[in-house]
Amino acid sequence: MPEISNRGRQMPASPIRKLTPFADKAKREGKKVYHLNIGQPDIETPAVMLDAVKNIDFKVWAYTPSEGTLTYRTKLTEYYNKLGYQIEPSDILVTMGGSEAITIAMQTCMNDGDEVIIPEPFYANYNGFACMSNVVVKPILSQIENGFALPAISEFEKLIGPKTKAIIICNPNNPTGYLYSRSELEALRELCLKYNLFLFSDEAYREFCYDGKEFISPMHLEGLEEHVIVLDTVSKRYSACGARLGCLITKNKEVIAAGLKFAQARLSPGLVEQIAATAAVDTPDSYFEAVNKEYTLRRDTLVNRLNNIPGVTCPNPGGAFYVVARFPIDDADKFCQWMLEEFNYDNQTVMMAPATGFYSTKGVGTNQVRLAYVLNKEDLEAAMKCLEVALEVYPGRI
Repeated sequence: MPEISNRGRQMPASPIRKLTPFADKAKREGKKVYHLNIGQPDIETPAVMLDAVKNIDFKVWAYTPSEGTLTYRTKLTEYYNKLGYQIEPSDILVTMGGSEAITIAMQTCMNDGDEVIIPEPFYANYNGFACMSNVVVKPILSQIENGFALPAISEFEKLIGPKTKAIIICNPNNPTGYLYSRSELEALRELCLKYNLFLFSDEAYREFCYDGKEFISPMHLEGLEEHVIVLDTVSKRYSACGARLGCLITKNKEVIAAGLKFAQARLSPGLVEQIAATAAVDTPDSYFEAVNKEYTLRRDTLVNRLNNIPGVTCPNPGGAFYVVARFPIDDADKFCQWMLEEFNYDNQTVMMAPATGFYSTKGVGTNQVRLAYVLNKEDLEAAMKCLEVALEVYPGRI
């Protein structure tokens, strides 16, 4: 039988989705499963976006330009310039989801074997994108004790070598919810300028900042114009994960020109998605205000309940809709599977993502779990009761 490639063997499976068969089995057995494992919001997609799809009247479902339609890129420019990015439509490359934006950025900016530094825990699929791009991830550990703040710049410098080409940040962070401060981003700016590095800024959760905290993008910092590549998506902002539409933004014209060649190779982003997303830019502020209020309530519910469980530590995140919590357990992978296979409380259980999948360093995060507060308050309360009981009876409690 022919053999698959080494890359196929090395490609990591999703730690977020790997427990799905166990959840499906639990449901077949009649258990109610509270899904805190994946960032699929239950918030309704803005009506203006859905109405745009309903009102489509084209006669031919045609290709779009590889870089995205001018109509959509012009509308996106309006959105980003309200945020102070000072860009033009030509600075935008529309992609099929934020995932493709990240992959194109890596393949455009990095050679085989080049290294990218990423604070961990980090979005698990960065490992997969790096594998697809023949890029080496160099993780730098952040600590739960200080809420997963940016590691010291001196720690970054220890990792920088001749193969180092870029740094990736996700702000606000998935999976920790940490919101990077202006001073942290300014420190990264000096580092990138000193060592001539790209700074990839994954801003999927830009709209989700709490307690009046300010979102700062590297796009707001002077001197980084040729270094910053913003990676974005409509998935979280508009609760439109199924649209699969994102973008890459940079003022570096060489990166845009090279990235366009990768975009041309996959032909074009979807027409219907761009029509919907063009309309979505006009989503009223009241939508985001209501969503922010709802997520603040959910965050407070989850964090308070977790920290009231004996032995559990959970920092209070400044953004996104995730937390990484430390549990008094021997092994997060075993615990999360046990929750689905063997445990139930009033015929209910909870699905979570073991945090080990968000670390690249082996043996780290074995007692940590990522939870997404994408359910309503009532369901979160019920899920936390299940979890509280589970931690009392789990055989591997320590």
